[in-house]
Amino acid sequence: MRKAWDFVKRPRVLAAFFFGAIGMFCLLVGFSAGLDYTNTTEFCTSCHEMETNYEEYKKSFHHKNISGVRVGCADCHVPKEFPAKIIAKIAASKDVLHHILGTIDTPEKYEAQRLTMAKRVWGHMETRKSKNCRSCHDFQTMEIDQQSRRAQRKHQEAMETGDHCISCHKGIVHRLPADYKAE
Repeated sequence: MRKAWDFVKRPRVLAAFFFGAIGMFCLLVGFSAGLDYTNTTEFCTSCHEMETNYEEYKKSFHHKNISGVRVGCADCHVPKEFPAKIIAKIAASKDVLHHILGTIDTPEKYEAQRLTMAKRVWGHMETRKSKNCRSCHDFQTMEIDQQSRRAQRKHQEAMETGDHCISCHKGIVHRLPADYKAE
């Protein structure tokens, strides 16, 4: 009488498992490499719609500063943890779709949609309580006494109320849309 798992010892089955495992490994490595590549600033700014954003970013302290620390697009716009990262990547694919559909394929069309797109990003940041910002900017490591009086007051209030970065810091890296009105 044969045992239930004896079929595994057959050469064809072993070969199928072996090549299946190699295929799965290659798929996972390729998927991971693809995620890494699409998280680069070079990839993010490869579409002409992002040229404006890239020029704004290059004028910000997130690009060039006295400490030499550079923040890339993904540092602000893509969550670090895996499930949220995949969701963000899927959501970002709509930008490619809107390019193909012609919704944002000219500077004028892009500017017409800028506020809508900015509100979407701000809403996402609000939902995550500026988690990506706080991976670098932490109240506990700030030298608040070295900041301007207004910044000292605002940061102290934020610590007490549990407020977070995007609540006050819209337009830090990318300019505010022309039709933006503070709430």
